[in-house]
Amino acid sequence: MTRVALVSSILIGIGSLAWGYSQIGLDAVTRWIIILGAAWLITAWNGVRWFSSFALVLVILASAFGLWFRFAPGWMFSGGIFALVAWDLTRFRQRLIFLPAREDKRGMERRHLARLSLLSLIGMFIASITMFLRGAFTNEWGALLLIVTVLDLAQLIVWLRKR
Repeated sequence: MTRVALVSSILIGIGSLAWGYSQIGLDAVTRWIIILGAAWLITAWNGVRWFSSFALVLVILASAFGLWFRFAPGWMFSGGIFALVAWDLTRFRQRLIFLPAREDKRGMERRHLARLSLLSLIGMFIASITMFLRGAFTNEWGALLLIVTVLDLAQLIVWLRKR
């Protein structure tokens, strides 16, 4: 369950950031962002602990740079939000490994994912308001918002059904 959320967070975060940079025409930076995302997926799969923190710093710096130069704010916020979610899920998975077998790992995992889903929905709502106020709310942003909302609501429904 956490693995699916981790992979989708990395894909959405890196994809959002890459899309934001490609809209400006910075194709070389876009390629490097996609390479970072591929490396993050590979290292997450192989259990490399330090790369998640490294990728988080790079994504936050790229998002801040994009906001500084007035790129589309939603894409930059989305990249940062989902990079934070991916980083948190990586750390959470590492902590779960060291818990004793008697702990309710599945329950902890469901509750953690439900909280992250709610926080990412709030973040996307704030980013959507920013996009709307700047006149940058596009069909692509609407599609991303729909995808994120469906994924988060599905996660919340699963959590509520298993309570």
